[in-house]
Amino acid sequence: MEKLVIEGGRPLSGTVRIQGAKNAALPILAASLLVDGAAVIRNVPDLLDIHTMVSILRELGCRADFEKEIVKVETSSLDSCEIPEHLMNRMRSSIFLMGPLLARFGEVHLYPPGGCAIGERKIDLHLAGLKALGAEIEENGSKISCRAAKLTGADIALDYPSVGATENLMMAAVLAQGRTTITGAAREPEIQDLQNFLNAMGARIIGAGTDTITIEGVRKLVPGTYTIIPDRIVTGTFLMAAAATRGNIRLEGAMPGHLTSAVHVLRRAGIQIAVDHDIIEVSSPSRPKRVERIVTAPHPSFPTDLQAQLMVLLSLADGMSIVKETVFEGRFKHVDELCRMGADIRVDANCAFIRGVPRLYGATVEATDLRAGAALVIAGLAAQGTTVVEQIHHIDRGYDRIERMFSALGAKIERVGTAVQSTATS
Repeated sequence: MEKLVIEGGRPLSGTVRIQGAKNAALPILAASLLVDGAAVIRNVPDLLDIHTMVSILRELGCRADFEKEIVKVETSSLDSCEIPEHLMNRMRSSIFLMGPLLARFGEVHLYPPGGCAIGERKIDLHLAGLKALGAEIEENGSKISCRAAKLTGADIALDYPSVGATENLMMAAVLAQGRTTITGAAREPEIQDLQNFLNAMGARIIGAGTDTITIEGVRKLVPGTYTIIPDRIVTGTFLMAAAATRGNIRLEGAMPGHLTSAVHVLRRAGIQIAVDHDIIEVSSPSRPKRVERIVTAPHPSFPTDLQAQLMVLLSLADGMSIVKETVFEGRFKHVDELCRMGADIRVDANCAFIRGVPRLYGATVEATDLRAGAALVIAGLAAQGTTVVEQIHHIDRGYDRIERMFSALGAKIERVGTAVQSTATS
């Protein structure tokens, strides 16, 4: 089984280019099923989840080729509307195929998706929205079947700004008859990217990035080419790593506007950040300051996907910080691992109380999920001594060979062991 071995205590220095956004690429790959012909998608990161989605597209009958950050999906041979259970179990994002397949075939058969063990993530909002568009839902054991002779535009109000539900309903509504309005929609940049992709292929959507999205149904989508936005969570991870190691790095190909809340928190911690178009420079010559209170919440608030990475930085800060997690109830599993490295963190319900310590120490730790794994790598880079991070298949779901990117910044980090196939991804 592969592990990362890290010799810590080296400030990061240098330049790295940000990869394409995983959380934009996955729904856009699913949306390619709506295209009548070929969709060419550029800047796709080389990740385990991307390969799983490509495998699902092939299983459905598409021709899908992935080479050098470019995926070409040809849908003319698409002949199945059932997503195999073993592939659903491997990736939470397989749920994105529900809307496109229902719109394309008038039916879809699937199973509850797998995912990281970070808390309950129901698909009730997805199903309720599809019902509003005219779908009939049948659950037989673990199998879910959705059927609709015709999808018709509707007014849909989401009780919670779910990213997945917003995107799934956008994709289903693209080929529906008439107008669909989604209120209470999620506002994440990845939703804007999905809108831009669909519109580039002939859809008529406005409002992504606000809480109200309007879709005018069209008869079909046409072939085209699209480039994925850079990954804001990878960007934020490198910002946290530079700050935690008291380094000085330059990030190219970023979109700083997608990270306003994270940059604000880092500046409160005394981290120096300069922004120029698609470039972010960060330096942290001294110990970070405490940040009294941070609350994770849907965009544009501080992202839950950067909470674990921020906690590493606050573990080294001067004073007490508080992090309140409001998105996923199971997202503090990295705390025990950080405490093994000398962090002083106490959890009470959905709040973590972090008392900064002068230094962390190397230890053998386990990545319990994708973002927790990234946080442990940062901790290892900042710690004194050797850190071994196990279960790194979780990390490979969101970072394209994370050890190579950090090595380019002067880190001493090495992947050892034999790769294994993950069975629980998100």
